[in-house]
Amino acid sequence: MGVVIIDGSTVRDFVSDEAQFKKSVDEQFEALDLNKDGVLSRGELRKAFESMRLIETHFGIDVATPPEQLTQLYDSIFEGFDCDKSGTVDREEFREEIKKIMMAIAEGLGTCPIQMALDDQSLLQRAADLEASKASSASKASSA
Repeated sequence: MGVVIIDGSTVRDFVSDEAQFKKSVDEQFEALDLNKDGVLSRGELRKAFESMRLIETHFGIDVATPPEQLTQLYDSIFEGFDCDKSGTVDREEFREEIKKIMMAIAEGLGTCPIQMALDDQSLLQRAADLEASKASSASKASSA
């Protein structure tokens, strides 16, 4: 886990760097594709969201959400990712939905930098790492 300072431009720049964004999202996809069949099932995507505990906590405090309500929420998330309604989420669908989510995060962050604690493998951490590497390269180039 790392602590970074990011704003919306950090996230937008990461998404705009097509090669880095694609590589990072594809790595996330591969990690979620537990049976390695090239698509994400409803169960695989649910397991990923359950591990993040986004829905079962409120500001880090566990909340009691009825199981049927959780199932409805996870099904709704899955349907958002399954754009072609095939019953699975392919790599391109996953990439497109993650892009939308990341751009929504960028919009929400705006131009005010905030400090965040992030998992080392999260896409936001990768966005911050990309920004830091670009700043380091620019600094080295200007001092040379």
